[in-house]
Amino acid sequence: MFAQIISLPFTLPMPVIAMSKNKPSTGVSKPHYNLEFEPQTGACIKVASGISRICAPNKGPYTFTGTNTYLLGDQELFIIDPGPDDKKHLKNLLQGIDDRKVKAILLTHTHKDHSGLANKLKSITDAPLWFEGRHRLSRPKSHGEINLLHGACDWDLVPDKTLEDKETISIEEVTLEVLATPGHCANHLCLGIKNSDIMFSGDHVMGWNSTLVATPDGSMNDYFNSLKRLEDSNYRTYFPGHGAPIPNLGSAKNGLTYANALRAHRMMRNEQILESIKTGARSISEIVAKIYPGVGLRIRMAAAMTTQAHIEYLAEQELVIVKNGLLGKKTFSLPD
Repeated sequence: MFAQIISLPFTLPMPVIAMSKNKPSTGVSKPHYNLEFEPQTGACIKVASGISRICAPNKGPYTFTGTNTYLLGDQELFIIDPGPDDKKHLKNLLQGIDDRKVKAILLTHTHKDHSGLANKLKSITDAPLWFEGRHRLSRPKSHGEINLLHGACDWDLVPDKTLEDKETISIEEVTLEVLATPGHCANHLCLGIKNSDIMFSGDHVMGWNSTLVATPDGSMNDYFNSLKRLEDSNYRTYFPGHGAPIPNLGSAKNGLTYANALRAHRMMRNEQILESIKTGARSISEIVAKIYPGVGLRIRMAAAMTTQAHIEYLAEQELVIVKNGLLGKKTFSLPD
């Protein structure tokens, strides 16, 4: 049923978003991001047998062409990531559903660009909400710390059913496997179609850019572990929360090899941060200035959040020493 992907334009331009202009200190090449994607916003597009996509009209620097909502099934449906609270998207989604029964509304995670429409869609379709659990931080906030993603999180959304790692859920002849993949946020899940190579990867792995990991909402250590975990699965075609599918083009080019390239790129970023500290950078802003020269304000903000997550990971590995100063100011140094 899911063996053949339909019309997957996939070009490989050089990455231009949120990328360092510095040369990597290792032989690791940068991931090739797919920025040439026509979402056909609002239209219900068949992307594989039994799978349709409706892209929400929330294009932006952190959402690319908008959030992808997936309709899985034929006569009965799972709705995966209903998307932002947007009237046009709700109308388009209801048209795509038509008179079919929605068995459940599934969430990969509870950032509002994925979950904002969940309660309204539940009210209209009488379908329950199934996801990993209420939104929570990946670690407690330190004294005076601000969660910069607080407003983007759906704190009050409660699941009608809590999905657990390795659990399976079924609709008609389709069975989904739940894969817990924390990192982007604590309650992130991927959903794989059993007996196929297709996985809905949410924001864990996306073809248009690397994933934003911002503490304390997310955790770089969790993110690395979750990327590594994908190697234990058979899924090679990824349908992400934003942008084009990552197709299975063979053993050397598929969703998993792309995920591994992202992991290697993050490890390279760790090396760049260590080198920046070695050559005199002592703060997040100084590190960002060295690694991301010449980028705009929005990208610089995202880079600062991700750099902080890398710093925390390196501190956990005892590769960086973090000292707390006045008014919460942190400075970094390397162990002797």
